[in-house]
Amino acid sequence: MTDPESLPDYRPDPAILPLADWLADPVSPADFPETILRFRNDRAARTVGLVGLDDGQWVAHFGRFDPLPENLPRPLALRYHGHQFRVYNHELGDGRGFLHAQLRDDRQRLLDLGTKGSGQTPWSRQGDGRLTLKGAVREVLATEMLEALGVYTSRTFSIVETGEELWRGDEPSPTRSAVLTRLSHGHIRIGTFQRLALLEERAAMEQLVEYCLARFPGPENAFDGPGADHPAAILMNQVVERLADLAASYMVAGFVHGVLNTDNMNVTGESFDYGPWRFLPRWDASFTAAYFDHSGLYAFGRQPEALHWNCAQLAIALRTLCPSEPLVAALERFGPLYERFLAKRWCWRLGVEPRGDDRDTRLVATCERVLQESGVAPDRFFHTHRGGRNASGELAEALRPYTVTEDDHPYWREAEPQSMLIDEVEAIWTPIAEDDDWTPLWSKIERLRRVGEAHGTPPTPAGH
Repeated sequence: MTDPESLPDYRPDPAILPLADWLADPVSPADFPETILRFRNDRAARTVGLVGLDDGQWVAHFGRFDPLPENLPRPLALRYHGHQFRVYNHELGDGRGFLHAQLRDDRQRLLDLGTKGSGQTPWSRQGDGRLTLKGAVREVLATEMLEALGVYTSRTFSIVETGEELWRGDEPSPTRSAVLTRLSHGHIRIGTFQRLALLEERAAMEQLVEYCLARFPGPENAFDGPGADHPAAILMNQVVERLADLAASYMVAGFVHGVLNTDNMNVTGESFDYGPWRFLPRWDASFTAAYFDHSGLYAFGRQPEALHWNCAQLAIALRTLCPSEPLVAALERFGPLYERFLAKRWCWRLGVEPRGDDRDTRLVATCERVLQESGVAPDRFFHTHRGGRNASGELAEALRPYTVTEDDHPYWREAEPQSMLIDEVEAIWTPIAEDDDWTPLWSKIERLRRVGEAHGTPPTPAGH
């Protein structure tokens, strides 16, 4: 076991333990035949005091899942329900993952270390509880790209290859396996509240609301009115604000999550759990990521609608504790908040200072028209017109009132922007699959982190 004295900046805080009896099930990790370290996110590890682990200790904690010092004694598979493509499912829960540890970061925020592919749990149903190595590689690429583009996302903390052969219907099999650890600002889902509401567990619901307000603090006086000071209404306002911002960040990034079910909605507003994701090759509201999304429910342009609908499901669940009026009032804030956050984030990516008025909305509309008419990829559009450069016609006119953000990063002088289209994902995976060559992946991660440096500090996520 790791000596806590060897990790002076490590701050364990297993705050979820008082809720564990009704929120989770203690489980054991799978006993993998191999544990080969493939990726460790030292940048993220530095923020939570774990960068001092050597590779052997890292694999012990994130491949075999030995407990971290003074942390959760056993992993916890969380219980929740959820709407999956708007069909309610009460048989959900952590089926191939668990909560491994909780700890404070260098800003004193409570963070979770959760897993994907760590073995079967009581909620696995017919699944094997495993993750393909390709799925893990895709997740690190998604999180690194999203973080670079200012999206409030979980971070891929670790990938350990596990030596098993997996059979999957949607990729060539047998295929290699892995266990992934993510660093997230909590794992409480809208579906967690839905489960408690269905089971009529009012006391647990009150405890969970209190936990979220204490552990994920945010603005408390979002609106005035009857019931506005009720804890459930305060939480509802926070979640609406956060998810409106998340929807805006997806659109500005040109990102399609693919599976925006209520069990994939973190009440912190943090994006996580990346399966069939895609980035846009061109600006297309109907573009879908999941081959099984036959109706286009979670198409690119419908993502704000999807997150608003999910907020409504939280409001329905919180009716267990709170009158409807303040919950509905909170829900009605979603649209205006989304428009405001969209404009703010759009200006940030474009490299201009937002004006804070209708001109921002008109700028976004003009850019969208240019994107649609030109067919240019969003990444290229923002790179070409960073700081208002190379603009002509109506775009130049829309940009005229704006002050350019100071930015002389060499990335903006490169001929080609970084992107993460599906062809490049496959090109990065192929040398891993065929020759165990990880160089293209490491190189891409390095380039994506330069993208983040070039953009600078993103707008603060709403409610944080």
